[in-house]
Amino acid sequence: MKKTNFDRYLEEQLKDEDFARRFHCAGEAWDVALQVAALRKQAGLSQKELARRLRTSQQQISRLESPGYEGHSLSMLRRVADALGATVRVTFEPLHTVGAGLLSEPATPYKTRKPS
Repeated sequence: MKKTNFDRYLEEQLKDEDFARRFHCAGEAWDVALQVAALRKQAGLSQKELARRLRTSQQQISRLESPGYEGHSLSMLRRVADALGATVRVTFEPLHTVGAGLLSEPATPYKTRKPS
């Protein structure tokens, strides 16, 4: 596939370590926002209805679903997951592949506990 001007521009910008780090973080926030919105819609809930279940504001749900928001707390994500019948999984991945196989055992993703 032929590279577009944007592809070439982005490739050049990603050479800057600070830009690359910020670009990667923005992608993570985008992923969280899309997942929260998709789960909410799949559950057939409006932002206001989900907010009511979580005893928070519709504006807070809107923030969680905003790709530009990076203030997600693990406790809030757990509450959202519980309300939507999902689990939260956090993984840490090595930044560089050199030495990545040095762990004594495979990384295990964290999952929230199901309420009793």
